[in-house]
Amino acid sequence: MAKQKKKAATAFALFNVVYEDGTLASNRRVPDEVLDDLYDDNPAHTFLEAQDRRIAEQSGVSKPRIKSVTRVKSGKA
Repeated sequence: MAKQKKKAATAFALFNVVYEDGTLASNRRVPDEVLDDLYDDNPAHTFLEAQDRRIAEQSGVSKPRIKSVTRVKSGKA
């Protein structure tokens, strides 16, 4: 029986994104390696904007500009 390779676990943080038109995208993933500081969400904002641009280029449908980014609190204590 052949052994299956395990995928490397990628750590990430979840963010809720509010767009300028009022729409909400919940639980967007941002890799931990992108986040410099536990309390600074600016790198996540930049990462999510770039991700939205790539998606828009591929799909031809652009999203509105991001108004705010809020980290989702973990349910773990």
